[in-house]
Amino acid sequence: MSDDTPICSAKGCRAAAVWVLAWNNPKIHTPERRKTWLACEEHREHLSQFLGVRGFLKDVVTLDAWQAAEKG
Repeated sequence: MSDDTPICSAKGCRAAAVWVLAWNNPKIHTPERRKTWLACEEHREHLSQFLGVRGFLKDVVTLDAWQAAEKG
């Protein structure tokens, strides 16, 4: 892994990210705004549940798909 390799957002995890969890907090963000957390395979479900229980989770896509969409 290099310094520019995206890593998982789970606390203490240093694994390479594979997933992007797009979310927003409707109390403070406009509906179209998307914040992101990155997740490795091991933490994808845990982080998704954390955001989902709060009603924040909007989408879960692979990091490759997210980066391809950003390039346009």
